[in-house]
Amino acid sequence: MFEPFPGNYVWNLQTNLTLICGGNHGEVDEANRPIMDAAKNGDDAGTEVMFDSWLKVAQQVEANALADEQEGYKLSAGTKYGRACTYYLSAERMQSRDYAPRWEAYAKGLDMFKKYVKCRGLHVDFVEIPYGDSSFTGSFYHDGSGTPRPTLVSCNGLDSMKEQIILGGHGQSNLERGINTLFIDQPGTGEALRLRELTAVYNTEAWATPALEYLQTRSDVIGNKIGMFGLSLGGYYAPRAAANEPRFALCAVMGANHVWGQRQHERLEREGENPVPHYWDHVLWVWGKDNMDSFMADMDKVTLDGQIEKMTMPFLVTHGEGDRQIPVNNAHRSYDQAVNSSKRHLRIFTKKDFEIEHCGADNGTGMRDYIADWCAATFNEMD
Repeated sequence: MFEPFPGNYVWNLQTNLTLICGGNHGEVDEANRPIMDAAKNGDDAGTEVMFDSWLKVAQQVEANALADEQEGYKLSAGTKYGRACTYYLSAERMQSRDYAPRWEAYAKGLDMFKKYVKCRGLHVDFVEIPYGDSSFTGSFYHDGSGTPRPTLVSCNGLDSMKEQIILGGHGQSNLERGINTLFIDQPGTGEALRLRELTAVYNTEAWATPALEYLQTRSDVIGNKIGMFGLSLGGYYAPRAAANEPRFALCAVMGANHVWGQRQHERLEREGENPVPHYWDHVLWVWGKDNMDSFMADMDKVTLDGQIEKMTMPFLVTHGEGDRQIPVNNAHRSYDQAVNSSKRHLRIFTKKDFEIEHCGADNGTGMRDYIADWCAATFNEMD
């Protein structure tokens, strides 16, 4: 993994994810250079300094995009709006929930994303998915033809957002293989958490089933060819949902996460790397808990043991052999227990793939494209 901040995994991870989501190396370098010394103080310290530096670059890229748009150069403007979105959301993601400036940065990120979609002429429908007495948002990525296609529901991990996964190329990679994608901010992530106070639940079928049923109302979706995809903590969310919602046609994960609840006990003992600064405050926020005792008491429910055996549809597990957040044995455990899957496959990425880190953070293309290929081939086998 590219590591401009020696010894600071969280800040290095942030840099790599930004590059994967379309960041420009020169702009990222401009944001990082002023904060090199701050990074030496640990994951949490200095994140406000990081915010200011990244925000300065985001604002300049936004201004450059606006200048292009005013000249009538919409494609160029759209590309820059996409990068500005990445920088705003990257800066926001690294902050404590109590850091007030993050909220304006998040709003700017969403605005930049919509301008990116409009200027680039992408076919993205911004939709609402009913959920209890509320709803959560989704972005339906398609080709605009109205042709019925197989479709994936894509869920986030602990701290990712649907815009980042789209900017990471997942929608386009899937579409090139004939697959639409519904990217969702499920409870505990993105807009659902930040704007609607919808927190994570262990029984993820509670929100995955409404997403599936929404897709079944669309004429450009083949109703019996809807798959479930998740990355990072989505490596728990997606299989749990598919195991309890048999109408999903397949399930694929980028990074297994079989016993995430157990991992929290291990993280208390400082085992493994964290994905974000202010980690414990972040997980309490995501799961809607007021204190650590309440949070940890619920973690025994966050396991695929006793669940994944219920999965009958095809199942793909991908994982990096050098994942520093979630050990690779999670992938073997998910694969080994999926004994009733009609077609299960395990793909461990190694040094020869140039992609061994958590969810491919050191490359960003290998797992993504492999999953798209496998899903396309598996959907085609259902004809």
